[in-house]
Amino acid sequence: ADHIVMLDNLIEFKSQNLSNIVWAYATAEESHPKLFKKIADHIVMLDNLVEFQPQSLSNTAWAYATAEESHPKLFKKIADHIVMLGNLNEFQSQ
Repeated sequence: ADHIVMLDNLIEFKSQNLSNIVWAYATAEESHPKLFKKIADHIVMLDNLVEFQPQSLSNTAWAYATAEESHPKLFKKIADHIVMLGNLNEFQSQ
C-alpha cells in the first residue's frame, strides 16, 4: 500500500481497482489512513463518477465507514453522483 501512497497520481487505476483496495483493507480491518486519504482525494478530484459501477460506489462508501476513515468530500461526491442519476434503479440489493 505504501507504493500506492507514494505515486504522484492514481490515473492508471480503474474505478473498481480503487474500490477493491479500500474494501480489502476495511474487510481485513487493516488500518492505513494515508492510503485511504490518497484514494479519497483522487476520487474527489475526478470530474465525475460515471466510471464507477453502483457496486463500486457502495463498496467504497462501506469501506470508509467500516474503517472509520472520515472524508466528508468523498461522501459528498458519491451522494451528489447518486442524486444526479435521478433514480436508484441501477442500485440492486444483494
